[in-house]
Amino acid sequence: MRTRPALTAVDVKSIAAGAESEAIRNGWAVTISVCDDGGHLLWLQRMDDAPPMSAAIAPEKARTAVLARRASKVYEDMVNNGRFAALKMPVVPLEGGEMIIVDGEVVGAVGVSGVKAGEDAQVARAGVAAIGAQHEP
Repeated sequence: MRTRPALTAVDVKSIAAGAESEAIRNGWAVTISVCDDGGHLLWLQRMDDAPPMSAAIAPEKARTAVLARRASKVYEDMVNNGRFAALKMPVVPLEGGEMIIVDGEVVGAVGVSGVKAGEDAQVARAGVAAIGAQHEP
C-alpha cells in the first residue's frame, strides 16, 4: 500500500478563504466549492449576490476537474473547437474547475461559478494557492 496526502477540514477552510478573498478583492460574487479526490463535496459557499444557478454549477466544475484529472477548461476548449461529443461526457465543459495537487497527487478540486469563465478560474486558483498546492501538473 502507498500513503498519499489528503485534504483536511482546515485545508478546505483555507482554500475557501483564499478563493473568497480573491473574489472580494475583485468585487466578484461567486459560489465556491471544494471536493475531495473522489469528487465528493466538502465545501459549498454562495456569496451574497452570486447567481442562484452558480450553486449548482460550481460543484460540478470541481467534480469535473477531479474526476477527469484535468482543469474543466480542457472540456470547454474541446467543445469550442468543435468536438461536440464532449457534451455527452459526464462533465461540465466550463472553465472554473481546478485540481488541487499536493506532492504530485490530486487530492481534490475547487470549482467556482458566478462571473466570467477566466475569472472563475482565477478565484479557484487563488484557493488552491492558499494551501501552497498546485492546480496543474
